[in-house]
Amino acid sequence: MLLAPDGQPGGYIEYLPGEFAWRGVEATGFMFIHCVWVFSKRHRRKGWASVMVEACLDDARKAGMRGAAVMVRDGPWLADRRLFLANAFELIDTAPPDYQLLVRKFDSGAVSPAFKRGWDEKLGQYSRGLTIIRSSQCPHIEKFAAGIIETAEHEYGIRPTVVDLESWSDARNAPTPYAVFALIYNGRLLADHQISRTRFRNIMSKCVTSGLVRVGERQS
Repeated sequence: MLLAPDGQPGGYIEYLPGEFAWRGVEATGFMFIHCVWVFSKRHRRKGWASVMVEACLDDARKAGMRGAAVMVRDGPWLADRRLFLANAFELIDTAPPDYQLLVRKFDSGAVSPAFKRGWDEKLGQYSRGLTIIRSSQCPHIEKFAAGIIETAEHEYGIRPTVVDLESWSDARNAPTPYAVFALIYNGRLLADHQISRTRFRNIMSKCVTSGLVRVGERQS
């Protein structure tokens, strides 16, 4: 947790050894950053995010690790790549649709982390009805998932199947790189990060119009 000069929380960074990352990656031997967040605009552009990243790098060095890794993307819910590029991280791997794995190595000869593969095959496991994959890794997920479940049942007559990821190994085998949240309908990925009720309604409106979703369809 980052404390601002007034003693109030200004931001936080979450990281852990890569072998326990709640993402679709292989990053053993590297510290893996789940997220970094500076709370408000008045706390931004002061270099504090870089201070938190450097704290992670220091802990990785003390633990004898090979470096640090982080997943970024063009879309929401992941940190801006520019923060890490400015701190000497390099692009190592990519995954669809726009995920990027960035790494800061202490030893240039170390084996690089990598994304898992087989996303389409993993999606195929959720081929019947509406499925919500969620976890407690991010505190925002429970609120958004609860809103989607209620809206699906009350407004669309669809009772979704809820899959709770209970461990890092569950997340490692999830059907998206982000891993800890997904919205799937008949094997098709509708959202690969937590979304609001309004966003869910917009997605469902398009799906109903196109015939992809049938309103009132219930599943056991």
